[in-house]
Amino acid sequence: MANVLIVHQNFPGQFPHIADALRARGDKVAAIGGKTARPRPGVDFRRWSATRGTTKGIFEPATRAEADMIRGIAAIQAASQLKQDGFTPDVIVGHPGWGETIFLKEIWPEARIILFGEMLYRSHGGDLNFDPEFGADELGRNMRAHAKNASQVLAFAYADRIVCPTPFQAASFPPGLRPMIRVIHEGVDVSHATRRPDARIKLPDGRMLDRQTPVISFVNRTFEPLRGFHVFMRALPDFLAACPEAEVLMIGQPALAGYGGQSPNGKDWKSWILDELGDRLDPSRVHWMGKVPHGVLIDAFSIARAHVYYTYPFVLSWSLVEAMATEVPIIASDTGPVRDAITDGVEGVLLPFFDVAALSAALTRAVREPEAFAGMGQAARSRALADYDQQSGTAAWLALIDELAGG
Repeated sequence: MANVLIVHQNFPGQFPHIADALRARGDKVAAIGGKTARPRPGVDFRRWSATRGTTKGIFEPATRAEADMIRGIAAIQAASQLKQDGFTPDVIVGHPGWGETIFLKEIWPEARIILFGEMLYRSHGGDLNFDPEFGADELGRNMRAHAKNASQVLAFAYADRIVCPTPFQAASFPPGLRPMIRVIHEGVDVSHATRRPDARIKLPDGRMLDRQTPVISFVNRTFEPLRGFHVFMRALPDFLAACPEAEVLMIGQPALAGYGGQSPNGKDWKSWILDELGDRLDPSRVHWMGKVPHGVLIDAFSIARAHVYYTYPFVLSWSLVEAMATEVPIIASDTGPVRDAITDGVEGVLLPFFDVAALSAALTRAVREPEAFAGMGQAARSRALADYDQQSGTAAWLALIDELAGG
């Protein structure tokens, strides 16, 4: 039996199933999180609270590093109280993205540390400078991206292992850190994300959709260019004109900014693109569903003729894996994170990210020639079962924790 500490600003974050599995087998689990973290049954949870804010007028590239250091100090104050109460971890599992793990060795110098390697910022090869429509390649912005890595790289220097969910994310790390990396995707619940033959979706206007109607699904946590929102929207007018019987489900919510920046006119990205498209888009067939319960998401995938997933070179979305597990044919961007999950012509169709006409044509083909996508849905589920099963991901995490706890 091991003592395991989990550190995540938004606990449980990526670690709920790991925490639950550790508890289920008898390990003692504690956690440290920030103001947005949520306690979990059976976990000794401590919340850190920063005693000061960032310095006004600090050298701008150092802003993120200072904020991370402040959070790191706050986290070790919570850790000190946990130690006083008698908890000493054998292994610390943490997300270093906000600075909380930097100083933990000062409290528990003998603990082994596994850090979640979500992605390192970089000026080229990732999301920054990928889309020329939004921001030029500019030296100052590029340097700020590197500066944002400061506290993460410091935390990784004290780690024993780094876990990256995908090969693409692992490739964002410099060569010197890669020997420490294990690629383990946390996975999705493929027993729940499974096709429902009798699924139906209720639209905001009260109408019901099922598999009798050609439906295209699109999911963003927040609608934004980083996830291809602008490309997809620009593809819709021609597609809807070619397929007047088709309907589009938009699942997610508008926001001024998501992972990326704000729109050029200061509106949310939905308003921005609707202003651009004007009367070219038939609003009666594009349904803004908002944030939906998980079961409704699976129903949407179950009735869709195709699911569209576009992304800059960035972290892979769980929604793509769940769509794959639900056997919906995938039309996706030919970008690095997607190529980790989809082989063109096998589990789905990959298209050049910026080719709007190619996406319109692929959507039309999904409705008019569904036989062209035959077998892709089944192949996608097989890939999800093989590479993204939650039980397998959790087992791999536990094996790594045991490896380090054993010395």
